[in-house]
Amino acid sequence: MRTNPVKQKLKNGLPTFGVWLSLGDYYATRTLARMPWDWLTLDLEHSPIDWSQAAIIFGAVADAGGVPLARVPRGDHDLIKRVLDAGAWGIVVPMVDTVEQAKAAIAAAKYPPQGDRSVGGGMHSMNFDASPDEYFAAANEEILVVLQTESPRGVANAKEIYALPGCDAIFIGPNDLWAQMKTIENPNPTMAGHEALIQEVISTGKDVGTPTGMHVMTAEQALLRAEQGMQFIAVGSDVRMMAVEAEATLKKLRPDEGTQSVVHY
Repeated sequence: MRTNPVKQKLKNGLPTFGVWLSLGDYYATRTLARMPWDWLTLDLEHSPIDWSQAAIIFGAVADAGGVPLARVPRGDHDLIKRVLDAGAWGIVVPMVDTVEQAKAAIAAAKYPPQGDRSVGGGMHSMNFDASPDEYFAAANEEILVVLQTESPRGVANAKEIYALPGCDAIFIGPNDLWAQMKTIENPNPTMAGHEALIQEVISTGKDVGTPTGMHVMTAEQALLRAEQGMQFIAVGSDVRMMAVEAEATLKKLRPDEGTQSVVHY
């Protein structure tokens, strides 16, 4: 059975870099999977991707020798079970604000006695080049569990969440963190306040020994966050890479016409 190199890198204190898969496209996925990204995460939270597409994407990444991950729409048992049974090597769980939410997500990714994941499926073992019995015996050690901190409430509960057994890494969604900072009294949080929460996450992760990371848009930003100690870093997405290159080309071809960005990340 294949082992998960991302888990090992994180344990060894090394940075890992990956890309969000938002297109759900087989061709685009196969292309990126043949590049030396540490992992590729299929975004099932914000992209209109169905389960059949997801299973094909996970298989394409695994068959190319890569590590396929899935961002689930929320930390529910059935959603986590289904992406793992479809062949994902790990999960990214959004909007984890409390210890109870974190425990439920971790348990859903682990077979008993560590968790309550039910036994079934066959695509998971194929993606690990293993027999079903080999997979069932080793999955708890190889599946990656990444929890997202995306609100001031999540930051306030960070120490307890990050210290939970089975929490392999923490991932900041900077856009949602920014949005969740807004209040009726303060609808426009400052950049300084936003960065302060990010630094608090990094500091807490170091204190409890749990790797942290976040979504960035450029290689320069990714290297900066790695220098600050982050280890699970997403650089844009497949659709953003396509859009950025197309926009740059159009600016050269039609410099007098404004080109409005159509993709945020």
